[in-house]
Amino acid sequence: MGQDDVALGIMCKAPVDGSCKTRLCPPLSTREAAEISRCFIADVAAVIDAVKPGGGVAVHTPPGAEAAFDGLLPASFPMLAQRGADLGERLLHATGDLLAAGFGGVCLINSDSPTLPPTVLQQAIAALRRPGERIVLGPAIDGGYYLIGLKRAVPALFRDVSWSTGRVLAETLVRAAEGVVPVELLPLWYDVDDLGTLQLLLHELFGAGNPMAVNGLAGAPATRSRACLQGLLRADDAGRLGFPGAAPPG
Repeated sequence: MGQDDVALGIMCKAPVDGSCKTRLCPPLSTREAAEISRCFIADVAAVIDAVKPGGGVAVHTPPGAEAAFDGLLPASFPMLAQRGADLGERLLHATGDLLAAGFGGVCLINSDSPTLPPTVLQQAIAALRRPGERIVLGPAIDGGYYLIGLKRAVPALFRDVSWSTGRVLAETLVRAAEGVVPVELLPLWYDVDDLGTLQLLLHELFGAGNPMAVNGLAGAPATRSRACLQGLLRADDAGRLGFPGAAPPG
């Protein structure tokens, strides 16, 4: 590892029945939500591994739940337990831990964007390899961010932020401006957290596509998520998903 080596950490929660993707229940059952969470983690990890083989890290919670990720991550992904009382502390500690391990930059990526375009990760890595300090942010349509990239731990970015609200990105930009740290914004993308964004994923994979995929931006294939959703769309109760049309082919 050197100063131009960037760690790509996937922030992931153990996909256990009843404890993940609860905002998707209903229409999904807790078992289905856990399965879709497993698929999301596997698909995001696959994008990371394709962009930077050997550079991915599973930043997971809770500690001791490593077995829950069996079969979801490339063999090259080391496991790093999250630390901290809230998301801000966990992001800050993960950044510090990975920088202390010898990486010159760190990107922390959510595990809820299974079609995350590989090009946005390539852009983030390139930005962090350029000389000079900067923060890289991937804005999400819900007002948060799907990626944050740093060359050093900046505690102010993670303090007094209204996590899980539509103010996260705006408040983070204010903190960066207060610290006079330049920000580079990546293309807009989305997290799948509720029925509305699940329907957006269905439209991207099986419908008219994603309106955010412009100027050559293309979503990842999300192979495991696609197969899981195909099964749900073929079920007799597929109408609960609110996705029009017949079951997808193939």
